[in-house]
Amino acid sequence: MVGRTLRSMNGRPLRFTPRRDAGLFAYERALGHAGFSPVAGVDEAGRGACAGPMVVAAVILQGGRGKIEGLTDSKLLTPARRERLYAEITERAYAWSAIVIPCHDIDRIGLHRCNVTGMRRALAALDKRPAYVISDGFPVPGLDVPGLPMIKGDQVAACVAAASIVAKVTRDRIMVDLHERYPEYGFDVHKGYVTRAHGKALAAHGPCPEHRFSYVNVGRALRNNGDVVLEEETEGELPDQDRTEGARA
Repeated sequence: MVGRTLRSMNGRPLRFTPRRDAGLFAYERALGHAGFSPVAGVDEAGRGACAGPMVVAAVILQGGRGKIEGLTDSKLLTPARRERLYAEITERAYAWSAIVIPCHDIDRIGLHRCNVTGMRRALAALDKRPAYVISDGFPVPGLDVPGLPMIKGDQVAACVAAASIVAKVTRDRIMVDLHERYPEYGFDVHKGYVTRAHGKALAAHGPCPEHRFSYVNVGRALRNNGDVVLEEETEGELPDQDRTEGARA
C-alpha cells in the first residue's frame, strides 16, 4: 500500500513517496532524501477528555542520539512502556517540547482553536527549527515551513508517535497530580475522560474547577445538581473497561 504523497511548500509533489509498509521512519527518510531535514512531528493528548488540560507536544528525532525502537501510537502502549519511551525520547531526541493548555482556555477559546494554536506553540518552542512538519489528523496553518496532516500519523510516522508519547505522559502526570487535589473524581484512573465511574462522580459531586464547563455533560451536571446524562460520543482514547459515551458542546 502506497503512503501519502509528500509535498513541498509550493504544493508540488516531492520525488520520494514512501510506502506505508516501509516502517515508522519511512517518512523522515523520504523527506531527508528530498532535502527536508529535520522533520518535526506534532500531536496532542486530552482532546476528548471533559476534565483537565490538553497537552500538545512536538518532537524532532532526526539528528538525535540514535534510533528509538518501539515507537507507536501512545494509546497502544502500556503506561510502563510509555514512561520508558518518554524517558528515552526526552533524552535522545534532537529537540522536543510540550505545551499545556488549561481547561479554562478550552472553554474560552474553543477546543479546535486551542489544538491548532497549541501545535503552532509547540513547534515554536522547539530549540531546533524543523524543515518540515507532520501533524496528526489535520493541518496546522500559519507555519513558515511545509507540512503534511496525516490521519493516524502516530501509527505511521516516528516523529508523530514520539510526540504522542510525550504529550500523553505529560498529561497523565498532570492528571495524577490533580487526583491529589480532587480525589473524589478518580482522575488518576480515567485521566479526565468520560467513563461510567467519572460520570457517577460528577453526579455525586458536580464539576470541579478542572472540568471543562463548555462540555455538555459537565454543564448539565452543574445545572442539574449532578444529574448527568451522557449523549454524544467523546473523541479521544477511553479506557477499555467501564467506558460510556461522553458529550461535548
